[in-house]
Amino acid sequence: MLKRTYEGQDCSIAHALEVVGERWTLLIIRDALLGLRRFDEFQRNLGIARKVLADRLRWLVDEGILERVPYQERPQRYEYHLTRKGRDLHVALVGLRQWGDAHCSEKPPMLARTKSDKKPVIAALVPKRSDHLRLEEVEFVPGPGHGSR
Repeated sequence: MLKRTYEGQDCSIAHALEVVGERWTLLIIRDALLGLRRFDEFQRNLGIARKVLADRLRWLVDEGILERVPYQERPQRYEYHLTRKGRDLHVALVGLRQWGDAHCSEKPPMLARTKSDKKPVIAALVPKRSDHLRLEEVEFVPGPGHGSR
């Protein structure tokens, strides 16, 4: 874990890494962006130890990235829904996926495209006032020759 003080620095990247810079944390956020909501779904998909998952989910709730929403009373059970702060991470994850596709994968395992006309979506720098796609306008589908992830 990085230290929480950055003497002589004001670096948004370092501060963001304090919140989401751990492997399991980013994979949980990825899965939440892809529609997973329940503890057992995350655990099954990631193969993560239950205690580690519980700790990461608690962290993400405390940081305001996920919120716990009850879906069953007896026994009490919760789903984890992305907050606006959490949904705003989609641009960073699309960029990270794009970099991984270019430098770490022979074939992209997942493609991002618009739901309406199925055009590929990439992360890019655009002028602030430009129109951009909202998360609900994008879908992620298996790449050619790949299964579900």
